[in-house]
Amino acid sequence: MPSFNKIVLIGRLTRDPEKRYTASGLAVTSFSIAVDRRAKNQQGEKVTDFFRCSAWRATADFIADHATKGRLVAVEGRVELGKFTGQDGIEKATVDIVCDQVELLDSNKGGENQ
Repeated sequence: MPSFNKIVLIGRLTRDPEKRYTASGLAVTSFSIAVDRRAKNQQGEKVTDFFRCSAWRATADFIADHATKGRLVAVEGRVELGKFTGQDGIEKATVDIVCDQVELLDSNKGGENQ
């Protein structure tokens, strides 16, 4: 049976994207987005989830050049689960979104070129 791993999220960037290059010269940009849930918690407050995202190559260049903290974006990609051992010796799990496509959904607030 084939498997399928695809996710689409719409949210706001929580920080400016950070672009770097691998040893082989590939561009990778890291950023995070805040996504509000539709339902509120028992106290009537909105609940927000935060997702760590990364993009590669041309998508990495686009995000680094055009997206800034607070921008509304749609990301499409896949979920990657990982593990690492913290400094305290405890194994921890990570959830990352690897973005194939990113679209800016709001107008450019800073007046920069898009």
